[in-house]
Amino acid sequence: MFTGIVEEIGTILKVERGAKSSRLTVEGNKIFSDLKLGDSVAVNGVCLTVTSYTSKAFTADVMNETLQRSNLGNLKPGSPVDLERAMIADGRFGGHIVSGHIDGTGVITKIEKDDIAHWYTVAADKKIMKYIIEKGSVAIDGISLTVARVTNIDFAVSLIPHTSKETVLGFKKPGDTVNLENDVVGKYIEHFLNFNEEETPAKQSGITREFLIKAGF
Repeated sequence: MFTGIVEEIGTILKVERGAKSSRLTVEGNKIFSDLKLGDSVAVNGVCLTVTSYTSKAFTADVMNETLQRSNLGNLKPGSPVDLERAMIADGRFGGHIVSGHIDGTGVITKIEKDDIAHWYTVAADKKIMKYIIEKGSVAIDGISLTVARVTNIDFAVSLIPHTSKETVLGFKKPGDTVNLENDVVGKYIEHFLNFNEEETPAKQSGITREFLIKAGF
């Protein structure tokens, strides 16, 4: 589990491609203070397992499913990546609940300067947009961000200078692909409601979509 607060920008040192998988070697600095074999590290928001490491680099295997759902297949030596270690129980929860399981990708369609901030507009498929709500949370390349504007086909977030400087979004330009993870809470709520309606007689609990709407939810 992660918080979406990126710890540092790392660099891809090596990409070893298999038939339907790949192995990444990633260089960094801050995250190596307590890194261990088998630890989870979010790389551009994708939860990967450390299979070997040195004092400045680690390797991780990327399976075909992950390559299909994320932008990790586009990485090459020299590519910058966002890095975050799994959260610890006694740390501050500065972002939102991020699982590191990518729902899909989006495309940056526009970047606009707004005084010290920058607005990023991201277009995404309907299956992702259905969970995007104004003032809700979304993880973009592993970065916890607040949704400021939403349409049927895209959404926009505003980045402060610190976020632009300390994450890979500062390197992005219109046309680039980004990893997207929807807020896990919304996905679970939808599943429970649909399961209740389709698989379980509503009279057992009395909780239906209509009941929640009338109650103000």
